[in-house]
Amino acid sequence: MNLKEKKSLVAYFSRKGNNYVSGSIVNLAVGNTEVAATMIQEMTGCDLFNIDTVESYPVDYTETTEVAQHELRQNARPELTGHVENMDSYDVIFLGYPNWWGTMPMAVYTFLEQYDFTGKKIIPFCTHEGSGMGHSESDIKKLCPNANVQKGLSIKGGSVNGAKNDISLWLQK
Repeated sequence: MNLKEKKSLVAYFSRKGNNYVSGSIVNLAVGNTEVAATMIQEMTGCDLFNIDTVESYPVDYTETTEVAQHELRQNARPELTGHVENMDSYDVIFLGYPNWWGTMPMAVYTFLEQYDFTGKKIIPFCTHEGSGMGHSESDIKKLCPNANVQKGLSIKGGSVNGAKNDISLWLQK
């Protein structure tokens, strides 16, 4: 895909602070998905949009997982802090998120439901600690049936800082 001829956006949800990385709880100054999103933005020159919630998740990792599981069970749609004003102008959307309970955080569902992705290419990427993409790709296809959803890239969160080559190879496909 020649991104030079397409207007592209990297939209991502990421969580800094207490995170589970390689078997331990660590404090991240920048969330793993944001690290990957920034790499994609730097390699492609795409615009960058942070999907963020009005109500912050708890600082504690375990508490966040409990809130995330509750949101998933309730099929919640957390309110977002911002909106992409010119979504119609984008042809390609790189969509990044951590794998929470086998899919995307519910804030990403909120994001996807705010726009019409008809005819747009959505290219997902996720960070995880062993669960890969989960069923997020099929969830995106259900939410955006008229979009062209591509095969995603899963990046182990604990390895994200060394993932530049993997991301570059994925972008070339």
